[in-house]
Amino acid sequence: MAKQIIRDAKTDYPAACNAMETLLVHKDLSNNGALNELVLELQREGVKLYGGPRASGLINIVGTSDLHHEYSSLACTVEIVEDVLDAINHIHEHGSAHTECIVTEDCEVAEAFLSQVDSAAVFHNASTRFCDGARFGLGAEVGISTSRIHARGPVGVEGLLTNRWILRGSGHVVNGDQGINYTYKELPLEA
Repeated sequence: MAKQIIRDAKTDYPAACNAMETLLVHKDLSNNGALNELVLELQREGVKLYGGPRASGLINIVGTSDLHHEYSSLACTVEIVEDVLDAINHIHEHGSAHTECIVTEDCEVAEAFLSQVDSAAVFHNASTRFCDGARFGLGAEVGISTSRIHARGPVGVEGLLTNRWILRGSGHVVNGDQGINYTYKELPLEA
């Protein structure tokens, strides 16, 4: 599932604002061979990999000079993290606050990630490529914002509201929207 989500998040449309730019990998995956599998999968897809301080030496890839780089191409940074809190801290320090995803079967870890990552969209077990105005039922996107508030001038209560999107999946990928028909329904707001 992780390979499928990662491949889709990076290669479905690499220039999009919701494409994966950094892959954070739990340290245990560097010990059991799974990290090498992920690296080979991305390289087979033509993705140029750059390493963070821990990953570059471990998997023998060129180190990145900027952990906040948005490649907008078939390139991404790979870094090793200790645990979900290390990943959350890395995202808060170096992320764009646009879209973040965690791939895990541990529901407690997933919920910590979904509740603590301060991004416009946070996903569990689904490709970041789902973060899109049309896919969310908003119609055509006219812009993208990672700001927390957008109001200016006289503002009523509605003008003070912003959206934060949470998606829970089970390996869902965009895959160019092949055979997908999105439907929408209004859900009650949580208090």
